[in-house]
Order: sequence, then C-alpha cells, then structure tokens
Amino acid sequence: MKALVTRDLSKIYRCHLGRQGAPALDGLDLTISPNEVFGFLGRNGAGKTTGIKILCSLLKPSRGSASIFGEEARSRSARRHVGYLPENPYFYEYLTPKETLDFYGKLHGLGRREREAEWDKLSDLLDLREIAHQRVRGFSKGMRQRLGFAVALVGNPRLLILDEPMSGLDPLGRRHIRELILRLRDEGKTLFFSSHVLGDVEQICDRVGVLVQGKLRANGPISELLTGHIHRVEIVAAGLDDTAVEALKALGGYIRHSEAGHHFSADNLERANELAEAVRRHGGGLVEFTPIKESLEDFFMQQQVEAPA
Repeated sequence: MKALVTRDLSKIYRCHLGRQGAPALDGLDLTISPNEVFGFLGRNGAGKTTGIKILCSLLKPSRGSASIFGEEARSRSARRHVGYLPENPYFYEYLTPKETLDFYGKLHGLGRREREAEWDKLSDLLDLREIAHQRVRGFSKGMRQRLGFAVALVGNPRLLILDEPMSGLDPLGRRHIRELILRLRDEGKTLFFSSHVLGDVEQICDRVGVLVQGKLRANGPISELLTGHIHRVEIVAAGLDDTAVEALKALGGYIRHSEAGHHFSADNLERANELAEAVRRHGGGLVEFTPIKESLEDFFMQQQVEAPA
C-alpha cells in the first residue's frame, strides 16, 4: 500500500469579481512509497504550499483526488496517519513546550501517562528539556521550529508532511533537522517536505519532484535526474612564478590567488588535464583537481529555464 497517492490534483483560486485565475496546482500526479523521503521543490508561488495544504485537508481541491495509506486524504481516519509542520508554526504564546505538547496530546486523545511518555521521547529527540518551562513568546525561529517538529510527531504518525522545515535555521539547526529526518526514515516513517535549501535536499531525499507554475515538471530519484555531466574542473596550483601564471591563463580561466595557490577553472576534463600538465612543466604542483558535476541546484534552475512562458 502506497503512503501517498495524488491523481490530477488541482487547485484554482477565484480572483477579482469571481473570475478564475491560473491554476495554483495543475494536475499533480504523485506516488510516494512507505519509508521514503520525498522532496517537493519549486520557486515561491509554484504551488508547493497549496499542494501541502490540500494533503493536510486545510484546502479543498478544485479537482482530482489524494489518498493516504489507501484512505481518502480528507477522511478522519487518514488524518490520523499525518503529522504536519507548517512553514510558520503557530503556538499559544503563554504556554511552555511541555504544556504545548501536553495540549496536543489531549487533542490526540492520549491519556496522562501516554502524554508523559510522549514528552519524554520528543523532548529528548528535539532537545526541548532545557527550554521545557520557558514561555513560547520569547522563542527564536530555531526553537519554534524544533517545537513545531515535536508537535508534528505527537501521536506517532506514519506520514510527516513538512513545509519548509529548514527555513530560517542556522547551519547547526539545519544539520539537526537533516539528521532527524534520516533517523525518522530509519524508524519506518515516510517524509514529504518542501524546501528551498537544495543542498540539504540532495543529501537526504530518496526522490524529488519539481513544480513549475503549478505543474510537475520532473519526478524521480536524484541519481536518475542528474546527468553526472562534468560542468567544469577547478584546479589549484602552487609554486608558480608570475611568468608561469601568465602562460597558464591562456589555457584556463584564471579565478584568483589565495594562500593555497593560484585558482584556475577549465570548462571540460580534457582542457583541465592540459592545464595540469602545464602546471608541472612550469615547475608547479597541483594542490587540488576538482571536477564539478551537475548538482540538484543546476537541475532545478534548468527546469525553470525550460518552462513554457
């Protein structure tokens, strides 16, 4: 049984004087397997949040269908499988993290002992113990994000839907969320999330989908979507005098000089090897020889360029 399936899922908002605008989401067809990390990518306004809100029953689709573990997504039984983290989670500002999780535990119908067990588990998982009794009103973005993630995990949902879970986090906070997502996948959960932080997506996702103007333009494993083509080669060479550097500039694009040496860029592997051989002929040494392959960011940008006007 698939964790998430959408067929022709679409949303058209009414605009001025009741006229229909362009579709915010247009014919989305997706199939997400259990125990998968899926990255839902797109520019601002591409339709990501609209799609997520439909899956979480916060919006009604204009047409199409969505199911969660074989049940219609808007049904109460399907919603029990879902934990949701919005991009900007809202909390009662006068509550503490412990009180907040206790409140959501009651909404899930958990008894007192079950709520205590949830707090013990989630506070350790999200590092909430040190702020357990602080009021939410004074929390930073990172602290709110950790609390929001904990709320999404209350009740042990099988599917987590996360809208920009790394938004506004510092590098340490992003690393924590990346590690948490992988840990939850290893525990058997399915994770569906949107993000603009493509470097993080490339590290943790099994598959990605790219939305452009409400339509799904690409969908599949990252290893299959990226060509592996070498875009350029960056070379760092040391031990070169000014005459050698001037001679080498004719073979490859000169970038800059640093403590490591002189930095060059070649637009293909053949030219890079010529440049490396020239470095040795002029008495220099190679410090770095780095082929730069197509990244998820490169692929993402290409989808935007190729989109129809």
